[in-house]
Amino acid sequence: MTPAVFDSTPNILGESPLWHPERQELFWFDILSHRLFNRTRGGLRHWQFSEAVSAAGWIDRNTLLVASASSLSCFDIEAGTTNFVVDMEHDNPVTRSNDGRADPYGGFWIGTMGFQKEEHAGSIYRYYRGEFRRLYGDITISNAICFSPDGGLAYFADTGDGKVMRQRLNPKDGWPTGEPELYLDLSKADFGVDGAVMDSQGRFWNAQWGGSRVACYSPQGNLVEEIRFPASQISCPAFGGANLSTLYATSARDGLSPEQLRNDPLAGQTFVVETRTRGQAEHQVVL
Repeated sequence: MTPAVFDSTPNILGESPLWHPERQELFWFDILSHRLFNRTRGGLRHWQFSEAVSAAGWIDRNTLLVASASSLSCFDIEAGTTNFVVDMEHDNPVTRSNDGRADPYGGFWIGTMGFQKEEHAGSIYRYYRGEFRRLYGDITISNAICFSPDGGLAYFADTGDGKVMRQRLNPKDGWPTGEPELYLDLSKADFGVDGAVMDSQGRFWNAQWGGSRVACYSPQGNLVEEIRFPASQISCPAFGGANLSTLYATSARDGLSPEQLRNDPLAGQTFVVETRTRGQAEHQVVL
């Protein structure tokens, strides 16, 4: 399994790849360039936003729910227009959105963080059928939001403390029930816990910032596999392709010095690799 370059655009902070199951196309963000990218058979296209944008869920073939620094909005892919849905820390200039993903119930989880990684400035929220609720606070860098294939568990992390948590969900509507429990303690690792996705077997695939890899962990938290990438700051994976066995991964150039960039020339590019596993189709957001 040798990764290749899927797209050579040098993103400052590539993030949140999304394989749209109806369009059979990949979308991803460059948060700090305020851009959403999409590659089709016709080539690469992008849309420019007025503020940082970081994550999305699909509503229908032509509409995404997009998280920006201050709100959630519906984005029309063909028209390139947005329609406001709900404010998100719009009165807090310190924070922006970061990692997010739709859950199996049609809800959308989205985390925030400080632009300058201010300690405990972020939170994790859920939007579900018109209700926008804060779930967790005092988070430094929200990441790794994903869901077990049976819909019973949510996973999330704070890159600031290196801990991945697991949260039970109400089977009726997907709201958290009870308290989160520790799933992985990577606080002593020499990389940062970044974005994650879960495969059809309930295994947790985590991008590891500074570690040049996506690592796969069993439901019990054991490391079972890793895929090495030719860039140091791998930020988020996504399964896609016709069989959901293709793994995409975004990366970043942010924070690298000119000397580091000379030694890391593919930093910020988006990668692709075929795997021996099958992912989950991204869940549809229900407004």
